[in-house]
Amino acid sequence: MANENETVVDETPESGRSAVEIIKENSRSLRGTLSLELAGADDHFSDDSKQLLKFHGSYQQEDRDARKNRRSDGLGKHYMFMVRGRIPGGKMTAKQYIALDQLAESHANGTIRLTSRQSIQFHGILKNNLKGVIAGINECMLSTLSACGDVNRNVMACPVPMKNDKVHQTLQDDAYAIAMHLAPQSTAYHEIWLNGKSMSEAVAEDFEPIYGKLYLPRKFKTGLTAPHDNCIDVFSQDLGFVADIKNGEVVGYDVLVGGGMGKTHGKVTTFPHLSIPICYVPREDVLKGAEAVITLYRDHGNRADRKRARIKYLVADWGVEKFREVLKGYLTKPLVLPKNIQITGYETHLGWHAQGDGKFFYGVSVASGRIKDEGDFKLRTALRTIITKFDTEVRLTAIQDILICDLPESAKQEIEAILTSHGVKKPQDLSNIQKYSLACPAIPTCGLAISESERALPGVIDEMEVVLNELDLANEIINIRMTGCPNGCVRPYQSEIGFVGRSGEKYMVFVGGHVNGTRLNFMLKDLVLKSDIVPMFRHLFVDFKGKRAQSETFGDYCNRLGKDYLLTLLPAKAS
Repeated sequence: MANENETVVDETPESGRSAVEIIKENSRSLRGTLSLELAGADDHFSDDSKQLLKFHGSYQQEDRDARKNRRSDGLGKHYMFMVRGRIPGGKMTAKQYIALDQLAESHANGTIRLTSRQSIQFHGILKNNLKGVIAGINECMLSTLSACGDVNRNVMACPVPMKNDKVHQTLQDDAYAIAMHLAPQSTAYHEIWLNGKSMSEAVAEDFEPIYGKLYLPRKFKTGLTAPHDNCIDVFSQDLGFVADIKNGEVVGYDVLVGGGMGKTHGKVTTFPHLSIPICYVPREDVLKGAEAVITLYRDHGNRADRKRARIKYLVADWGVEKFREVLKGYLTKPLVLPKNIQITGYETHLGWHAQGDGKFFYGVSVASGRIKDEGDFKLRTALRTIITKFDTEVRLTAIQDILICDLPESAKQEIEAILTSHGVKKPQDLSNIQKYSLACPAIPTCGLAISESERALPGVIDEMEVVLNELDLANEIINIRMTGCPNGCVRPYQSEIGFVGRSGEKYMVFVGGHVNGTRLNFMLKDLVLKSDIVPMFRHLFVDFKGKRAQSETFGDYCNRLGKDYLLTLLPAKAS
């Protein structure tokens, strides 16, 4: 299948490096021929430029819904672009959010897609609107640089705006500091998108003090968490920081390395992996610690096979002890062993919460992260109305929801009335599986997708709600994640129930993860038709209700009893 997001020739045997490595090396610090092609009449970029475009925050895609009709009409692909923001910790002002809302209307498909990394995406952008979108994002003091590509991407941190809690503020401050410290230094971005001064081809390339000429072997994801609320899924990160809290303040971090969800169907040497505690750093050394890990990865990561290029494979192949030994050469101080700080909780932050300063924030559940107006459901208008009227700060969560901040208590009734009048349900009126569900965009925009996800999950949730209600299990917290391909953008391999696109209407079904994100799940069944998913889970839920241990979650139940036992519960057709 054509892969509009990541398609490259895997290997260049003569050099022992992947084709993307050659493209980066010859790009003149991410310039390539992007400026020339951007000004050209074609509606898409060349294959080489398509790879460089990612570093600038955009993916070249096609409208897959239109593919069949266009082929029958003798037409080529309908190219369009996705643009992703770099928003450390998901933090935005009211002015920034309203500017993004306006760009969605004027330059994209009229929707804002919240990501599972606390950012936003615009879809359906035509090439002649691409520069306008990226420039518009920068005009409101945000950026798209390093939102994609072989660099450190959007840095995550718990987004709650607790004004009387130094821990959350520290996590957000450190997330921003790491994001800025690890941002590419190339001036190509400003030249191409912001009308900066162009460098002559004869002039030496920009100096990248951290990334060097080739940048990283693959994407790199970083997140910071507090032990009591792992809402950013720290174990899924290439580089994770777990806060060491003393007397209400962050004094240091356990440094975790090697998380990553992506795998390739049929390639057993690829697999999801949870990050592992490697060392400990005092808070004042968090930037040095991050730089040490990322430069180690720069120097030792696999540049020949992109399917095994993530840092998780370096950790898995070397083992923890060798990784620590090599890391010592990159640290400026002696390596201190981790404290193995335990993760104990996970929050959605939905509904009303006191901020600690007399004001409140309100978490709005956004199904699959899609902020849109559709029929009587007008979430985009409702949010724009509230944020404009109350001039509120906005925070984005790692489960694709939005927090409206700094609200006076007197506004509670009005806020809820605005949402209700626009067809938006309050969190207390939603099922737990809806509030704890995630889906990637998949078809029609993502070229990687094998199956539907965002458009498929709502129907599965609706059917599953009926079953859980019938069994008096509606109050159970069960997190569900669906992706259209095995790359795992919404972290389906950690969830209690995971669906991974396998072939058209068929999915791999995973169970046994933990809502706190502390355990990988396991594959229960492959090639399950979407129409068979809920009937299959009815059998599991019935047994869960009757045989669960006291207060046992569904994920723990599946993990305790294991695959072989669970398969005996399914009828012959399903098992």
